[in-house]
Amino acid sequence: VCRELLAQIPALTQTECDFKDAPLSFDPFDFSRRESLQVSLPTGIHCGGKQTIRVLGTSQQTAACPPQPSKPEMVQTEASYEHSGIWEVDPRVDFQLPEELCLIAIKDELDLPVISAYRLLASCLKKKDCRYPVLLKDTFTPQDSLTSDIALLRSSVNLGSLISDGIGDAVLIRNEQDPSKAVKLAYTILQAAGCRSFKTDYVACPSCGRTLFNLQSVTASIKERTGHLTGVKIAIMGCIVNGPGEMADADFGYVGGAPGKINLYVGKQPVKFNIPEADAVEQLVDLIREHGKWREVAIMADAHV
Repeated sequence: VCRELLAQIPALTQTECDFKDAPLSFDPFDFSRRESLQVSLPTGIHCGGKQTIRVLGTSQQTAACPPQPSKPEMVQTEASYEHSGIWEVDPRVDFQLPEELCLIAIKDELDLPVISAYRLLASCLKKKDCRYPVLLKDTFTPQDSLTSDIALLRSSVNLGSLISDGIGDAVLIRNEQDPSKAVKLAYTILQAAGCRSFKTDYVACPSCGRTLFNLQSVTASIKERTGHLTGVKIAIMGCIVNGPGEMADADFGYVGGAPGKINLYVGKQPVKFNIPEADAVEQLVDLIREHGKWREVAIMADAHV
């Protein structure tokens, strides 16, 4: 993954740009979300201000989403990009803003890297003392030729970097050509950035010589049993050397304690020791249930299931 990620850097930064008169609108050492005003989207959902970052979709993406999702991972767009009155600008020129509050975005086909363009836009809006909310696009030139893996990397780098800067009130994914995958990718990026939670969050160590169980198969088993627990964070760590430190912010932990034996954690606290590996996943489920975080999988009649 790291090699593939590094291979995308030239494509994400290939255009030279130098804007000396445009200071950063954010402090790279102290996160603070850019202040913006709240606007109502055509669906009645609010965007900007103190609202969570919203997911917009193209008309095709919106049509591909189930109208009544029956599972947490079956997500929906929150407004249509084409019908949300987006005001698009080129931040390199002195652009005008509409009097009516709306979402601001970068024009398509702009020959600037996405990250640079939006940082410049944020700087320009700050100079204008403008708090209009901003829609982040993952690309200005959607391409049909990208694989899903490359689309994921490029979209994650572009949007994740800007969200980490505190820029953005809504996101739009167009690198991924599959409409359903594109919407799910948008939510996944927001969850990875700590902005939203729509599915169980997992932290797994990269595995090394100290790993005391098959990390891949155990992770798959845990995901199969717990994948519906929205808002719960589970850590799966191969050993007790670095595992507890790496899982410090998890709600529950599954950690290799000895060959064939598992320790279970609640937060940073180990609570069960030397559980036979064959029983450990179910005991993890029991532990989640004991702490009031478990719920049964909802079974709903839905044509999209």
